Amino acid sequence: MMREPDKEVDDLASAVIGAAIEVHRVLGPGYLESVYEEALVIELQLRGIAFERQNPVSVEYKGRAVGEGRLDLLIAGKLIVELKAVDALAPIHTPQVITYLKTTNLPLGLLINFNVPLLKHGIKRVILSSRLGAPGALGGSIRHVRVSTRYRGYSWKIGLSQALPGSSRSGL
Repeated sequence: MMREPDKEVDDLASAVIGAAIEVHRVLGPGYLESVYEEALVIELQLRGIAFERQNPVSVEYKGRAVGEGRLDLLIAGKLIVELKAVDALAPIHTPQVITYLKTTNLPLGLLINFNVPLLKHGIKRVILSSRLGAPGALGGSIRHVRVSTRYRGYSWKIGLSQALPGSSRSGL
């Protein structure tokens, strides 16, 4: 069962991407992540977009809290935004967003790398959908993740299927 973001979440994502493009247009690449976060927060405020900054997320292991993660930005309680300012996104960056999506049971996250000449090349939409098991259930299910970049008519998509530990690939 595919779990696509609804129109409201897609509209929020477009608004955040527009704000990020404005930040990148003014500042360009080359600063630390914290600078872009601060500038994006200002731009979100100017645009009237509700957000929480460095929102804590509890990490549990077998029903017990073992630590805490932090979301760079949680937009209107519905969209995760993870910011980077690196030469190139590393293979671990997308799974980081996927983990946040699983933990929060949200369908969409944006991974934005500001350290690129043209920001559209630094934006990934990460969509979490569940093929087996309940949304947000971590054990024994197979997750399908679609990573795409889409803004004002531009679109790039990559599909990934990932079997979680202890699951089988049967049933696909």
